[in-house]
Amino acid sequence: MEQASGHSTTDRRRRVSNQPVRLPDKQPTLRLMPMPADVNHAGDIFGGYVMANVDLAGGICAIRRARGRVATIAVNEFLFKQPVSVGDVLSFYAEVVKVGRTSMTITVEVYAERHPSNPLVVKVTEAQLTYVAVDADGSKREVPPEQ
Repeated sequence: MEQASGHSTTDRRRRVSNQPVRLPDKQPTLRLMPMPADVNHAGDIFGGYVMANVDLAGGICAIRRARGRVATIAVNEFLFKQPVSVGDVLSFYAEVVKVGRTSMTITVEVYAERHPSNPLVVKVTEAQLTYVAVDADGSKREVPPEQ
């Protein structure tokens, strides 16, 4: 069955899962704990809080690769897979997946560690963003070769 988005319902179910997972075997780019001030009207963490921090994590990754200033030019894909709650420990993992002449595509995965007394880890967000390397004046510059 096709949805208006072009994704089948089977594809969508595959993306949204309540199954526990393990944290990736690498250092997170960013780790945070949302607080009560970050909730929306329904009591979950506001999606904008997650989006802003995904952009921070992606930006850190892009700055490291570009060895300097970058600007976000596109949010190519953003999937909220699970709600985030006050007290969840969020781990943001960012990775460069493509480098062009002046731009980089970065994927960010976000995991929530829940219930400290009975630990559970779930993937809550996946995103892909594009950043462009810029100079001090904000003009595009080339991404230097990888060292």
